[in-house]
Amino acid sequence: MKNDFILLFLALWPITGALISYLIGRKNKKARDFFAMFVCILEFALIGYMFIQVANGAEYTFRIGEVCGRGLYLKMDGFRAVYSGIAALMWMMTTILSREYFAHYRNRNRYYFFLLVTFGATVGVFLSADLFTTFIFFELMSMASYVMVIHDEKSAAMRAGDTYITVAVLGGMVMLMGIFLLYNAVGTLDMDLLLEACEHYENKGILYISAILMLFGFGAKAGMFPLHIWLPKAHPVAPAPASALLSGILTKTGVFGILVIGSYIFLHDQKWGFLILCIGVITMFLGAVLAVFSIDLKRTLACSSMSQIGFILTGAGMQGLLGHHNALAVRGTLLHMVNHSMLKLVLFMAAGVIFMNLHKLDLNEI
Repeated sequence: MKNDFILLFLALWPITGALISYLIGRKNKKARDFFAMFVCILEFALIGYMFIQVANGAEYTFRIGEVCGRGLYLKMDGFRAVYSGIAALMWMMTTILSREYFAHYRNRNRYYFFLLVTFGATVGVFLSADLFTTFIFFELMSMASYVMVIHDEKSAAMRAGDTYITVAVLGGMVMLMGIFLLYNAVGTLDMDLLLEACEHYENKGILYISAILMLFGFGAKAGMFPLHIWLPKAHPVAPAPASALLSGILTKTGVFGILVIGSYIFLHDQKWGFLILCIGVITMFLGAVLAVFSIDLKRTLACSSMSQIGFILTGAGMQGLLGHHNALAVRGTLLHMVNHSMLKLVLFMAAGVIFMNLHKLDLNEI
């Protein structure tokens, strides 16, 4: 298997595995559970192999044409290797927990199917090397993860799902308008070419409009103020393994898009950096306040995630404000992204174990 083809395999293997696991689950539920684990373990091993190659100086790209008229462009470099690896680790751990957590749940076959589809789409987002590819996988991820939010099918879960899908669809539509506007202005969506194209484009107002439209879409998934409304609603009703993924990794796909805008369209732009900084500070403060007044454990963790996303956005804003001296802000932002992903994985899995044993999440009763 060629190294460049592995990139496509990394994005499509979990989606293919989702279909296989669904078919297996119709005959043998235990075999399905173990096959889902195998899908995640193999994905993690392959990404680990690619990470070692990238750490030794390699860089891999894969481009396939005539997909939706534009083609798909995937790339593996340092950041992409780290975050696709974190995604694989989180899915591997939550899939292991899911076997026990869902032992007495119904619709487990449906859950595993959409769990793995979301996995492949998330990896696709992190490996994407042009904004069109990012959008395709981003929307697939949003649609598939909706089913995990409403898994219980209770009235509260359905209402939270309505909020989640509404924000996701509106965010996706607005983001697509921004992508169209950017492409019409500079003639490319390849991240490798965007920086130079945007630097030479004279009408900066068009770039700001397109970037704000894309910020709306990416910010909605990140849980950024004022698009955070789905976070406190979705987490309390979603199963704990799904909540761990929503908080720990799916929000980071939104942050990834915001970082792309700041790094490839507005590098060293202080106006853009100040905007992101202000939004980050508001998100940070509001999330902390909501967490303090929450009595549901998972809702508290969700609001905490919102606050931590604010910290990450503050770092992203500082990358623009510090200009050519932004290396410290970049390192701090990426470090806190990794830190938050790992901590929220552990915290939501712990919340799941508490719920499995006590069947309640009210902090006043636990």
